[in-house]
Amino acid sequence: MADVGDWFRSLPKFTRYWFGGTVALSLIGRFGIIPPYYFILRYQEVFHSYQLWRPITALLFYPISPQTGFHFLINLYFLVNYSKLLETGVFATRPADYAFLLLFNWLFCTITALFMNMMVLMDPMVLSILYVWCNLNRDTIVNFWFGSQFRALYLPWVLFGFNMILSGGGMAELIGILVGHLYYFLKFEYPAQYGGPTLLNTPSFLESYFPPIVGGMGVDLVSPPPGRHSSALVVVVEELVLVEVTIGDVDTD
Repeated sequence: MADVGDWFRSLPKFTRYWFGGTVALSLIGRFGIIPPYYFILRYQEVFHSYQLWRPITALLFYPISPQTGFHFLINLYFLVNYSKLLETGVFATRPADYAFLLLFNWLFCTITALFMNMMVLMDPMVLSILYVWCNLNRDTIVNFWFGSQFRALYLPWVLFGFNMILSGGGMAELIGILVGHLYYFLKFEYPAQYGGPTLLNTPSFLESYFPPIVGGMGVDLVSPPPGRHSSALVVVVEELVLVEVTIGDVDTD
């Protein structure tokens, strides 16, 4: 257990809180300590009953069951891996910018989910973070099933395609891709590739709570997206991702 605790404490701040909150709230719902109904996102309860905690709990809660448990573990793997890579990579010296990325993606995932009657946000939120990393490192080579290799740029679409084909799903992944692309385009691509102004500026209150880290190895966030010229790094995406990943039905009893 000490090793697990050491590993958990070694995670960067935002990844650690996101991962820990997801595990805790999902287990609370799984064992019925608090009924899962109070965690899921429902338009009626948010806007008519003023249960304003639901957009947050819908991000952290996932309905664990024999049908969805393995998919939950896969989501945790992607959450820890790609959130950590972003937080300790391009955002290493700018924690406020990473906090803003999480808030931006969470807000748009929530808005979309409310209109589409999606009850939990883990799938689109994790895919949105993965999408940003993959586009910042688009020339990085990833290994996939049967030894296949392709550029990281295509990984979100591969995951979307496999979930759509194997389980008939894919909508949550598609929402995550679209939200991730919205952030990536406005923050990186539009200023760097089209010469436009920076449209996503981190609010000053986040800067005051999470000041820049001096002396780190950061990356200029308005320069051309890094990673396009780098293909030496090989990231292994475990074969587990090809197992059917379905969110299943949420038990609201």
